[in-house]
Amino acid sequence: MPTRASHLRHGGFTLIELVVVIVILGILAAVALPKFANLGGDARAASLKAAKGAITSTAAMVHALALAKPNATSVTLDGVQVTLTHGYPAAVTEAEQRTFAALAGLSENDYTLTPDKDGLLVSPKGASATNAATRCFVSYQPPAAAGRAPNFTEGASVYNCN
Repeated sequence: MPTRASHLRHGGFTLIELVVVIVILGILAAVALPKFANLGGDARAASLKAAKGAITSTAAMVHALALAKPNATSVTLDGVQVTLTHGYPAAVTEAEQRTFAALAGLSENDYTLTPDKDGLLVSPKGASATNAATRCFVSYQPPAAAGRAPNFTEGASVYNCN
């Protein structure tokens, strides 16, 4: 017949068991941490891909309105007047670039908007200056002539924006 004292000895973990569990958790954390440490670059790359989609969609919507009004020099989209260049949004002046970026939903809190050869260059905030200028960007340039499409350019490292 078991005594009352033997029941009390089985009430918890020993110190060695707790130390082993903590060591195992530490090893798992050390192995998993490098996999999650560089997610910032991936997040900026995904944000930039979304920005390209937004710019492309906005240009297409403005072009559709321009096709409905063939002789118009500007159209109104969401209550905002957009100046046209060959049926697409103009992005020559700083005001035109800001209007186009705002219509595309690109905020200066999230993106750096820079003039680029009569167009707009968009890079995500948080990318290094070298990456933003040379590899981690999307640019929009209106068409150079009637009947042509605008030029959308991606940087070389648009898939990894550190």
